[in-house]
Amino acid sequence: MTDKEIFELLSDQRTRERGFSALVKELKEKVYWQIRRMVLSHEDADDLLQDVFVKVYQNIENFNRDSNLSTWVYRIAFNHTLNFLKVQKRKSILKFSNLEDSMLENLKADNLFDSSEIEYKFQKALLVLPKKQRAVFNLRYYDELPFSDIARIMDVSESSLKSSYHFATKKIQESLLNDDNIKFEFIN
Repeated sequence: MTDKEIFELLSDQRTRERGFSALVKELKEKVYWQIRRMVLSHEDADDLLQDVFVKVYQNIENFNRDSNLSTWVYRIAFNHTLNFLKVQKRKSILKFSNLEDSMLENLKADNLFDSSEIEYKFQKALLVLPKKQRAVFNLRYYDELPFSDIARIMDVSESSLKSSYHFATKKIQESLLNDDNIKFEFIN
């Protein structure tokens, strides 16, 4: 189902529930992974995913159609996740702990994370990046979104995103090379 068809269903009170179900079915997995790659925890990602779709449902009238419906949902997820991470950062400061270390420990303990040591090291390298740069990297590398879509999601220029992605790949490569002489190829 296309964004346009889903939006038409959402716009009509008689078909709103069906439209929302179609939207969730269409985007749930992609939005989950967008969030999960930023928070690393399945439980947190699952909770945030539910919050995002509640916000979408409550605010569908505010969608002004200047982008795709999916881009609008990704943007809500992006902003909601950043806010969550800010709160978590404040909590970790109050506990005198490091949020990134805590996230890595949670990832290791997550029984849904059964990847190799290299994946763990890759996630560790990603956590070195600032949150927004990590988000740019994740959206481009994992989701293979074009910079134009990422620009709409993050509300920044394409040129700054390209630069941010470039610096992110360099930082990740440096981190991995310093760790294990590992080399990755990144998409441009």
